[in-house]
Amino acid sequence: MKKKFSSKYSLLFLAIGLILLNFLAAQWHYRFDLTAEKRYSLSDATKKLLRNLDKEVDIDVFLKGDLKKGIKKLKNSTEELLREFNEYGKGKIHFNFFDPLTEIDDSAKAILLDSLARMGIQPMTQVAQSKKGEEESQRIVIPAAIVKYDNRIFPVDLLKGAQKSREGQPEEQLYVNAETLLEYKFANAIDKLAQKEVPAIGYVLGNGEPLDFRVYDLIQNLRQNYLFGIVRLDSLPIIPDQYQAIIIVKPIQKFTDAEKLKLDQFTMHGGNIIWMIDNLNAEMDSLQSDREVIAFDRGLNLEDIFFKYGARVNLDLVEDMQCASIDLVVGSQGGKPQTQLLPWPYFPLLDGNPDHPISKNLDPVYSRFANSIDTVKAQGIKKTVLLQTSKYGRTVSTPAMITFESIKTASDPKSFNRPNIPVAMLLEGNFNSLYVNRMSSGMIDTLANIYKTPFLSSASKPAKVVICADADITMNEVGQRGPLPLGLDKDINFTFANKDFVENCVEYLVNQSGILETRSKDFTLRLLDTEKIEEEKSLWQFINIGLPVLLIILSGLIYQYLRKRKYQFAKV
Repeated sequence: MKKKFSSKYSLLFLAIGLILLNFLAAQWHYRFDLTAEKRYSLSDATKKLLRNLDKEVDIDVFLKGDLKKGIKKLKNSTEELLREFNEYGKGKIHFNFFDPLTEIDDSAKAILLDSLARMGIQPMTQVAQSKKGEEESQRIVIPAAIVKYDNRIFPVDLLKGAQKSREGQPEEQLYVNAETLLEYKFANAIDKLAQKEVPAIGYVLGNGEPLDFRVYDLIQNLRQNYLFGIVRLDSLPIIPDQYQAIIIVKPIQKFTDAEKLKLDQFTMHGGNIIWMIDNLNAEMDSLQSDREVIAFDRGLNLEDIFFKYGARVNLDLVEDMQCASIDLVVGSQGGKPQTQLLPWPYFPLLDGNPDHPISKNLDPVYSRFANSIDTVKAQGIKKTVLLQTSKYGRTVSTPAMITFESIKTASDPKSFNRPNIPVAMLLEGNFNSLYVNRMSSGMIDTLANIYKTPFLSSASKPAKVVICADADITMNEVGQRGPLPLGLDKDINFTFANKDFVENCVEYLVNQSGILETRSKDFTLRLLDTEKIEEEKSLWQFINIGLPVLLIILSGLIYQYLRKRKYQFAKV
């Protein structure tokens, strides 16, 4: 009787212990990430963002049903990430996976896809088999999500910005690249919706900068994500400090000392600048009409201020074997011109720096008549290359004659012997003013007393300057029906990563949350050796299937043997 009583209490204590253990595990738990690249660990910036959420976040992910292996893995990774987000967000992250194209007719599908396209979400066609041996079927898949917060929405394209698989790389690399950006994309979307103060960006005018359809996509994007304003450099006495950053796109007129002083002091007071310049006058329109054009110095008068900050934009043209193609007339047939796409080395496809969040995991950036950049000594300034040519690049000194005849030498690797020529550079640190000991006492007093902006010989706080030696990177083409998307090459109907690059530059300059740093995440694609798999297939099938069965049988035999022997001795 006492033994039964003791057993009941043991079971009761065991049950209470299990309940208590589960309760403690639900309240305090920790996840160990043993991967070398910390694949399953969120950044500190993301954790801080999620912990400080004031309201609920609803996320609709448009992935469900029969999916191909790569996209299915991306869907699973997205689900794992959002579960992790919910943990740190204290239950405020709600997500739902569904296929919005099911159970609606064709007209409704067309309307939905058009609406998504307007938000920048592009569907993809998946060709797959439901079962082995069955015919292949096509299905539209939308690898995207909509994030909702406080009656506002933000679209997330899960494949946008993921560097496409290069030659010799497996198809899975695309989805691995997309996985590396998942945390950034969702954290950035939530950050954009939840931020209480929206940064202000100024678009500078006064030196011939365009304000037409050529910068339509750029300005629309800035308007959607930031407080946007026009800064008229030629008429304003100072650049207002309300702007966290300003962007200067393709000036064609000389900068005066008064204008450069405004830019210099804006930087000294902590303002950030993106320079998108063409040092040389070389335009495709002139070349197409005249068949040849001489590239010459625009005379922008910016050499001294760039040199002071630690960079030099050279008076040359960059050529690269990794380049875009242009549609050229190569003959005629039946009185009609015959065209052919031919590589044009003056349109380099620039590679991003794989070690910086601005340019990591980017597709090539499409450039036109770019110049090279050198670094010079500037104390306390950190210099980082953001965009560069491939290993098959070269520069052409100016004045240079640009002609379509250069296409004939575009396939000669021996003449393209200068690798990784910088075209875009990031400068960071406490800059020193170009105008030290060059200011009159009257001008200094005017700045301090009238404009309440004292002259600074050195920066009061760190600033960031991006210099891109090709303004066309941030300018979209214009078709017969209006402006085309930024980065779209209409000759091959492919969109390069220009828009992603510009967006990342602006975000890096104005967003202090550190969310952009999550773009630096790196996943390693660990593929199995297919030849070794084929050679050792039988061995591993035996280890995974046959060996466990043998172990169970062997254990049973040993158990029966020991049992039989035990009872034999018991009888004796």
